[in-house]
Amino acid sequence: MNSKVKVVVTGAAGQIAYSLIPRLVDGRTFGDKIVDLCLVEIPQVVNKLEGLVMELEDSYFPNMGNVTFTDNFAEAAIDADWFLLVGSIPRGIVYEGKKIEERSDLLKINGGIFVDQGKSIGEFGKDNAKILVVGNPANTNALIGMNSAGKKSQLWMAMTMLDSNRAKSVIAKKTNSNISDIKNMVIWGNHSPTMYPDCENAYIKGKSASEIINDKEWIENDFLPVVQQRGKAVIEARGASSATSAAKAALDTIIACETPTSDGDSFSAAIASDGSYGAPEGLICGFPLICLPNGEIDIKRDLSLSELAKEKFKISLDELESERKDVEHLLKWIQKKKLEMPSYLI
Repeated sequence: MNSKVKVVVTGAAGQIAYSLIPRLVDGRTFGDKIVDLCLVEIPQVVNKLEGLVMELEDSYFPNMGNVTFTDNFAEAAIDADWFLLVGSIPRGIVYEGKKIEERSDLLKINGGIFVDQGKSIGEFGKDNAKILVVGNPANTNALIGMNSAGKKSQLWMAMTMLDSNRAKSVIAKKTNSNISDIKNMVIWGNHSPTMYPDCENAYIKGKSASEIINDKEWIENDFLPVVQQRGKAVIEARGASSATSAAKAALDTIIACETPTSDGDSFSAAIASDGSYGAPEGLICGFPLICLPNGEIDIKRDLSLSELAKEKFKISLDELESERKDVEHLLKWIQKKKLEMPSYLI
């Protein structure tokens, strides 16, 4: 009998989710597991999910189990194994009469969303649940949610796989390689234009990517800005943010967390720092990760960083520290509420 996995997807009526959801049940992401889906949206658009459910049913996916939709996140969270938190307030939206452009405003608005979702995940989700935050600003949204959940056995991640895939694509074009031949493509820091895609630790068929490229000027003046600004370029070209590629990156992250990592390889996601590579503890920071044979996710700690990498990583860490400061009031409020709770409820 096939085992089951329950997956919760927020922002389920959006473009990313429309590309993402069918592939969760097609047998490639979770293997032969039966996938129960719970799709979540805000009350104003939750009824649109009825049509998506019809499409899923009509597609006859053999690995699809029960499919439900709701605007009640706490209800959706009960006994869930995976949470894909796609929904967030995007930059440029008019919110309470004000157009939201600044990252600090995004953090404040989304903070309340992730406080509530984190609390529900900590209270109702599986003790070993994995949570992938896709909605931006992803790293600090994940930081807020993780602190609100307060359950160390749950793994909170922010998605940097999209940056990793973009970097692999640029390197593949430069070297006339197959993208699948590029391994250990690490994204350090924040999922923002300050992130550092580490060409120096990447490999192409076992050989150093930077040595194959052998062009330091191209790496610094072409590769880095193209990867760092790719999200902006997509928006300018199509009039909307990345959807298909973001969905693919979320799926790649799930697969990487469900499959033991090959020797010498790693995958990219942002998790809570334990101080590795000099990153301040507690920040949700992009690291090279590995999935161990027992299914646990850990940081790959044997990489060396060049002076350029250290310099760029520091810039991204400073941005993450600044974002943490912007939401410090929320983090303190969360901690205060936990201290007021009886210990048996924490």
